[in-house]
Amino acid sequence: MTEHNGDTPAALDDIRVLDLAGEIGQYCTKLLADLGADVIKIEPPEGDPVRSLPPFYHDQPGPDHSLYWWNLNTNKRSVTLRLDEREGRRLFEKLAATADVVVESFDPGYLDGLGLGYEGLSRIKPDVILTSITGFGQTGPHAHYRSPDLIGVAMSGVMWLAGEPQDPPNLPPWKQGYISASIIGAAGSLFALCSRDITGEGQQVDVSMQEALSLSQETSMQTWDMLHLLRVRNGSKGIIPIEIPGIGVYECSDGHVYGYVGSPGGAPWGELLDWMIEEEKAEDLAAEPYLDLCRNLNLRFFSSIATDPEAAKKVGLFPHVTEVLRAFAKSKTKWQMYEQAQRRRLLFGIVSTPEDLAKNPQLEYKKWLTPVAHPGLGETLRYPGGPYEFGETPWAIRRRPPQRGEHNGEIYEGELGMTAADMLTLSTTGVI
Repeated sequence: MTEHNGDTPAALDDIRVLDLAGEIGQYCTKLLADLGADVIKIEPPEGDPVRSLPPFYHDQPGPDHSLYWWNLNTNKRSVTLRLDEREGRRLFEKLAATADVVVESFDPGYLDGLGLGYEGLSRIKPDVILTSITGFGQTGPHAHYRSPDLIGVAMSGVMWLAGEPQDPPNLPPWKQGYISASIIGAAGSLFALCSRDITGEGQQVDVSMQEALSLSQETSMQTWDMLHLLRVRNGSKGIIPIEIPGIGVYECSDGHVYGYVGSPGGAPWGELLDWMIEEEKAEDLAAEPYLDLCRNLNLRFFSSIATDPEAAKKVGLFPHVTEVLRAFAKSKTKWQMYEQAQRRRLLFGIVSTPEDLAKNPQLEYKKWLTPVAHPGLGETLRYPGGPYEFGETPWAIRRRPPQRGEHNGEIYEGELGMTAADMLTLSTTGVI
């Protein structure tokens, strides 16, 4: 990971973003903040609800201990502001006059009702970009439907493809709908900024979680369009409808690996058999009828199963080959299985736990886990690193996540020129 210093410009260090987004859009503004944008998180006086979501630091519930909030809000500054109050809207308008991008996730039409939709914002700042991230977009029959992450992954079709064939549709882990919508929101905001640099004009970026996730269905839509076949859940087997030795999840003595042996990439199945023979764990696979099968378990063989009766007969040998391979994998740790397989160009990879990632030698070499000081805790915590590297304008975590309203004085007094008396009045009346 490229180290950042104060003399090195960040990619977006001349961009200001106002963050009005709820949970669905906070990864979007994190991506922009970590690229150097000055992201001002605008929260209600009682704090953003995401602050109270688990998991918590040392399992101590509370708005100041949410690991989820911390991960989504690095590099941001926080001000408190109630938009549904007239004085709060006046403050927001002053902030909007300084902004390049506003990111929001309110119900479509809510900001318009306050006079702060795209039309209202563009009167304040003609080249402003408004990025709206919602479940189904700003228009259409579903635009006002409630859309937590679960609804997004269900309505997009992604949930239909997740899980084992015998199971009901599975919920993909940890807010994939929100993350996908945020990624598209960040990309859309960056494209709109590029367009503004060329044309001088702002625009509204309308992001639908359903549409963002529908892009992630692999080949399911093409399968229907071209073959009128419905893709189904295949679990660890992938798109291959039968269990094939070397493809799928294999248990080791301390975890799991995933194999894809016999595919066009990597060494062939014969190399795996030679490895098992060398370690005297091939059992009867080195003799017929298994020897010829293992030497020829490849894409050509798999493709012939449906048309060649002799090949189809050999499918009955698969369960025993799989059983021997499972015993072989179980005799090794996951790192032994992975590293020894890699030396033979065999496609096995570790099914990593969070602890595995924290100790992964590749990620350690790249300094992916990023130290962030939390003076209030008296600790330095490690955060997930960037999804990319830039040689000239590096990604960096420059600031821990903000406390609620931590930058009210810095921004309202220091930038907008409010007095201490103004601040006291607005605080007493619940505006900030």
